[in-house]
Amino acid sequence: MKVLIVAAAVIKDNGKFLITQRLKDTHMGFKWEFPGGKIEKGEDAAACLRREIREELVLEIEVGAELMVVEHQYPDRKVILQCHWCRFVRGEAKTLGCHSFKWISTGDMKDYDFSEADLPVVEYLVKHI
Repeated sequence: MKVLIVAAAVIKDNGKFLITQRLKDTHMGFKWEFPGGKIEKGEDAAACLRREIREELVLEIEVGAELMVVEHQYPDRKVILQCHWCRFVRGEAKTLGCHSFKWISTGDMKDYDFSEADLPVVEYLVKHI
């Protein structure tokens, strides 16, 4: 069974959160998620998030404290999702590594089909923010 250690950025700006839609031909294609990606060898979650957000969206972020760690078992893989609070610094988002992106409020999160690993993060934000 494959185990993936992934970092996710919970980026808030002007009261809204950035979410991205996965590319069609990837695992969980077209599902929504908090942006991020696989942590590479020798990289910590903060470095991974800065790199991934720059590569996928052309945005600069500041990585803050860990929000939560989610472990989710899919049929073919286990995902360990390290979620961090992040602050938007600069840039204009472009869809280089995702199908789409949106800035949404917590009240709108229920309208999006999130990947299962991201659902605990959605639930936390809806209840506490």
